[in-house]
Amino acid sequence: MNPNDTLSGDGPGTTHTGISDTNGNGTATAMPADPKALATRNGGLMKYLGRGISLAVLIAVFLQLRQLDLAYVWSIVPTSPLFWIAFAANYFFGTLADWVIFRRLWKIPFSGVIPLVRKQIGNALLFGYVGELYFYDWARKRADIVGSPFGAVKDVAILSAVMGNVVTLISVFIAWPLVTQTTMGIPSNVIWYSVAFLVGSTAVILLFGPRLFSLPKADLWHTSCVHLIRIIFGLVLTGLCWHLALPEIALVWWVVLSVASMLIGRLPFVSNKDFVFAGLAVFLIGHDAEIPALMTMMASLILATHVGLGLVLMLSDVFSTDKNE
Repeated sequence: MNPNDTLSGDGPGTTHTGISDTNGNGTATAMPADPKALATRNGGLMKYLGRGISLAVLIAVFLQLRQLDLAYVWSIVPTSPLFWIAFAANYFFGTLADWVIFRRLWKIPFSGVIPLVRKQIGNALLFGYVGELYFYDWARKRADIVGSPFGAVKDVAILSAVMGNVVTLISVFIAWPLVTQTTMGIPSNVIWYSVAFLVGSTAVILLFGPRLFSLPKADLWHTSCVHLIRIIFGLVLTGLCWHLALPEIALVWWVVLSVASMLIGRLPFVSNKDFVFAGLAVFLIGHDAEIPALMTMMASLILATHVGLGLVLMLSDVFSTDKNE
């Protein structure tokens, strides 16, 4: 699909008739017809794109499953129901936020959450944006989606990165005294380079926004707001999970640590990020023995969830018959 074949600037609900009109010279001028739904027949390799990604994720699931000690993960996770509620909310909140966005853009039903979960798992187990490629393939095959799914998926992914950069830069500004006083072995010029890169990349995207984005402004603002809410609630829910697992430490400190984790993870030129975060966590809240164990437990639990859901969803996707083909 041609990347330039994207949605026009007309907002949702804009209707074009297929009748003719006349200009001042009396010459008949055809008005643009209603946009047609996407074609569902696709030749070549494109029609195997979704299955190929599903198989790749399935292979990644089995590779991760060989390295995952499920008995150990199960033995160290908290038994509190509140923890599991918070963990489930944290895991699925991003997917539900994506569904809210595409519900507005395409009117997709709630069943659209399933390919969005596959998108999340694909990004986590393979590499970044392979999930967007899978979701684009799913949208491309749906006959009831009007316009180009490429433009919408592209805009949503770009705005997610932009809002992540914005929240990171705000966090750096707020925590600047802490960042400069507790660099944990990070040279100050590395921090400056990372901040400059985030500012520059965000500025370039905003500068070329009119040419880069294809959705109407109202949809772009709505998407940005949903991404912002997703990021903020994700940080709070992550802190809540950590607090429920280690309740001796106040929730506010866990939220601060969650923000610090995001900040360190998004600074592009910082190496040994796990070591930096572990040092910062011990500096902020102590518990040098419990913190590494907690982080290992959460990472293992998230990986186990990716593997379990990925195994179920990808097997069903590989062996199901696609009605649109």
